Amino acid sequence: MRNAATLQTLYKISEEDIQYIRGLGEFMLPQMDHMVHTWYEWLMTQPEYEQFFADSRALHHAQKMQHIYWEQFIEAQLDDNYVESRRKIGETHARIGLSMTIFFAGMSIFHDLFSKIMAQRNLKLKEQVRTIDAVSKLLHLDTGIVCEVYTIMSNETITAQSRSLMEMSTPVTQIWENILLLPVVGIVDSKRAQDIMNAVLSAINRTQSRIFILDISGVAVVDTAVANHLIKITKATRLMGCESTISGISPAIAQTMIELGIDVGTIKTTANMMDALNDSFRSLNLQIHKVER
Repeated sequence: MRNAATLQTLYKISEEDIQYIRGLGEFMLPQMDHMVHTWYEWLMTQPEYEQFFADSRALHHAQKMQHIYWEQFIEAQLDDNYVESRRKIGETHARIGLSMTIFFAGMSIFHDLFSKIMAQRNLKLKEQVRTIDAVSKLLHLDTGIVCEVYTIMSNETITAQSRSLMEMSTPVTQIWENILLLPVVGIVDSKRAQDIMNAVLSAINRTQSRIFILDISGVAVVDTAVANHLIKITKATRLMGCESTISGISPAIAQTMIELGIDVGTIKTTANMMDALNDSFRSLNLQIHKVER
């Protein structure tokens, strides 16, 4: 992430801009209570208010932080501490799920409040325009920092959720010593096939299993791409010393694979998972005996 000096250059905030912003303190700070109160009157009209600020303690804390935020803004001490304080705001918004839409709208409302207060001063038009322009630059810098952090954290959350979903959709289970099982349900695309391969190879490496059963009875469609993915998975497991069996080959899927001209000669298949288990036990010289009680 960029530091304070780089951001100041990026947003073209000059030392003159900073002096204009600091000049607001004399008359803006005494009106801060009014500004924050007016802003929360607007917020009360939004659905986010009931969700995030209905609790009196949460509201009081948020208002206190608003005061601190705008005091820092008017001080315009553009150092790394200033940037870090804005990043924490982005982290807070992302953590509680307060959308960027309401943040952007809120910054726009504050900009209007600044402009209205500025209009009440007896300033020359040029000075008034320069001050509002300086305020806009710093608001844009703040918004950019918050938005960047919010996006990073949101993407990290999505990545973590995707990883969890991937693990749920590829539950490689050791059902017996030296035997792994993965039942696949739904659609298998290139991304999911790669996830399956990664999960399977990792499980083989971890458990040193000798047999892997891939049950596709829950797969809705098997086309050329899916079949090729399945072949690649079986070849990859074989390279690690683990033989694969694909179970759940229905008559419709078998006919489809033949019609597509897919070479299935190297794939070991069974009609159902029970047959695959029986073959696995035989390969490992294992027998299951029913115990009468």
